[in-house]
Amino acid sequence: MLADLPASTSAPDASVVRVLSYNIRSMRDDVAALARVIRACAADVVCVQEAPRFFRWRKAAARLAHESGLVYVTGGATASGPMILSSLRAHVEHTEDVLLPRTPGLHQRGFATAVLRFGQARLGVLSCHLSINERERYTQGGLLLEQLGALDVPYAVAAGDLNDRPDGRTFGRLAAVLQDGWATAPWGREHTTRLGDPLQRIDAVFATTGVKVLGCGVPMGLPGVTEPDLRAATDHLPVLAAVRVPVAP
Repeated sequence: MLADLPASTSAPDASVVRVLSYNIRSMRDDVAALARVIRACAADVVCVQEAPRFFRWRKAAARLAHESGLVYVTGGATASGPMILSSLRAHVEHTEDVLLPRTPGLHQRGFATAVLRFGQARLGVLSCHLSINERERYTQGGLLLEQLGALDVPYAVAAGDLNDRPDGRTFGRLAAVLQDGWATAPWGREHTTRLGDPLQRIDAVFATTGVKVLGCGVPMGLPGVTEPDLRAATDHLPVLAAVRVPVAP
């Protein structure tokens, strides 16, 4: 069984926030298993990738939020896949969905972003799913960093499916500026590809300077997170992080 990951708390000087990143493959798999995994992670913020984007997508997003014990914040079709859900603990200050420049012949990509407050601590959040094309993906990495800056908050996290490994150009571009959660405070399992697939870490949670990463990794072995549910829920494994967000002066 996994060592405990810090629980969500708020104090006068900082808040501990649990952030989950999860590619849910448009909810084409076992939604009940997916919801059980999300619930067991007890996240305050869930950065979703491949949220439903087409017919009745809002209804599907509402279903996932309800079954997971969360609320819809922003994203989905309006961000071309990335979405943000949160617990009722979060106070939503601002949201914005951003569509990225599109390369002909490739999928439209976007960012779902929000500024959330936990107690007196304010946290910018960005959910992303970067391109499978190396050149476009590298450009999107730069746009991600610009968008985090545009949130105009001192502390932020970016989470998502990078379609890149830690030795890749885009992953390296982000890790040169942001804290890579797993590399900073490894916890749980490292690799995020589906069980039985080649071992790769292509999903990640990053944090800006000043945010303290308390633990980050795939929550295999966390109470309530079972291997059958992970196999049935989607083709990626989730990444869960606990971060300490200071209260800005």
